[in-house]
Amino acid sequence: MVRDRGMTAMADELRSAIAVMGWAEHPPGDPRIVEDHVALLARLYDIGRRDLPLGRLVEGHVDAVQIVRRYGSAAQVERLSGMLAHGATLGVWNAGLAGEPLRLDGERLTGGKSHASGAGVLSHALVTADTIEGVQLLLLDLARVAPVIDRDWWRVTGMQRSETHLVRWRDGVIAQDDRIGAPNLYAREPFFSGGALRFVAVHAGGVAGLCDLTRRHLVEAGRADDPFQSARLARLFALAELAAAIVRRTARCWFGEEVEEARLARVAAARMAVADAAEQAIVIAREAVGLAGQFLTHPLSAMLADLAVYLRQPMPDAQRLRVGQAVAQGLLELSL
Repeated sequence: MVRDRGMTAMADELRSAIAVMGWAEHPPGDPRIVEDHVALLARLYDIGRRDLPLGRLVEGHVDAVQIVRRYGSAAQVERLSGMLAHGATLGVWNAGLAGEPLRLDGERLTGGKSHASGAGVLSHALVTADTIEGVQLLLLDLARVAPVIDRDWWRVTGMQRSETHLVRWRDGVIAQDDRIGAPNLYAREPFFSGGALRFVAVHAGGVAGLCDLTRRHLVEAGRADDPFQSARLARLFALAELAAAIVRRTARCWFGEEVEEARLARVAAARMAVADAAEQAIVIAREAVGLAGQFLTHPLSAMLADLAVYLRQPMPDAQRLRVGQAVAQGLLELSL
């Protein structure tokens, strides 16, 4: 019952966040100009600053909506608009489940997905399924094509409220209209790698959240004037400013780079830099607050644990290689 109440609360929070952003009536598409790109990332940053698990789900919703609007038919995009106006919440479930790949044979769906954030919370999921033609995107109504959710797997120190679980289908029946676009569109660049800047913006918000909560604790405890604590606050502020500036500059460069690989390498560089800033901020916040921040009832405890888990995005070494190769090839230029 406690978990059910928690999932219901998160579902309500997710719908509320989407509504407040105006995305129920005006769904976010792929940004066409710099200002729209920065505005979208700033909204994700603001949510991450307050609540990282919610930020994770909102970012996934934006990702799914953008994909459907990008690759869906006119009728599917119109149907999506109607769903969103009535409170639909979406996510992208693309991580394979070892030994149980999700397969679509005709109209039958069998297999599973791992790291399915929002399982039990979302109304719809955009999934990738193997077919004889290639990898097919499917937008599933989770009430109509309901998976079995394995909630025993997600036993981690943070991001529990993101409800990231294993999901499985056995002979789930899909409709022809559930198919979004042609096979093999999901990993098309620059959208696939470039979209990482959305979750990097949420990470940057988490760094700002650490600064906020650490400052609040020190002020309320009467310790903010201590010179060592002042130095820590200065460092936290600098790291938060750095993370935000990197996201903002990368968003602007997205439209300035003419070579696609240079654009993607900049996103990879932003991901690395913000992750480094976040790791440093976690250490400093823990030093500043001390044992109090380890109590589960302390506001900083959840932010510290959530950010540490959320930073563990896949393939960091591949991102470093991409950046290093782009630098070696002269694709990335330094400027003020």
